Amino acid sequence: MPQDEEEDKTIYKVVVNHEEQYSIWFADRELPLGWRAVGKQGLKSECLAYIKEVWTDLRPLSLRKKMEEQAQQQEG
Repeated sequence: MPQDEEEDKTIYKVVVNHEEQYSIWFADRELPLGWRAVGKQGLKSECLAYIKEVWTDLRPLSLRKKMEEQAQQQEG
């Protein structure tokens, strides 16, 4: 592990965008436009572990919706 990651005591927060894609952001900074906090914050490793647990479908929301529409059309 790189030395800078070993010593990283920065607190991050987990954020999500309108496509339900997750990332982390510095807890003490204003969020960039289009992102919102999900209520989880901590060390980088903790935040990344949380994301790994909750973000099980990596497809963007718009793609998931489009695929659902296509599946319904094929059934009907």
